[in-house]
Amino acid sequence: MPVTLLLVAAGSFVELGEMKLWQVLVVASGAAVLGDQVGYALGRWGGHHVLERMRRRKNGEAKIAQARAFAKRWGGAGIFFTRWLVTPLGPWLNLTSGIANYPWGAFLIWDVLGETLWVVLYVLLGKFFSERVQALLDILGNLSWVIVGFVAALILIWQLLRSLRPTETLHHAKVRGLS
Repeated sequence: MPVTLLLVAAGSFVELGEMKLWQVLVVASGAAVLGDQVGYALGRWGGHHVLERMRRRKNGEAKIAQARAFAKRWGGAGIFFTRWLVTPLGPWLNLTSGIANYPWGAFLIWDVLGETLWVVLYVLLGKFFSERVQALLDILGNLSWVIVGFVAALILIWQLLRSLRPTETLHHAKVRGLS
């Protein structure tokens, strides 16, 4: 999400004449593809050691399983779609593609196509809505605080309910032979 906001902001700078469109597109697409290639290479040459480390991350096992299922179902098109449409699976698919020895040339083609589309979409979005970008960024910033507050409230409510609930009733203690 933060990179997406940077692309929108870059599009706004293009509209204001501060940056050149072709330079933004080339640099942003190149950086995105380079990052994906690093993920692929880690999977290819780091293999199962890297996979085991990723599994230990929060939701790692689920993300790896999703990425494998997505890759199996969609093949190269899955690489393309995870660049711009199903982006949360992108890093996981990079890694699993490398581990599975997916042909690098095919990975690169699908990657370049998908990342270029992603960059073009968001830069042009920022360019065409340049005057609204600052308002949009303000709204997103405020929305972030609303989400943080909501999550904090949920955690507090959960803790409160948990503290009010007796941990073990007298009946359960008798059944377990503790009284």
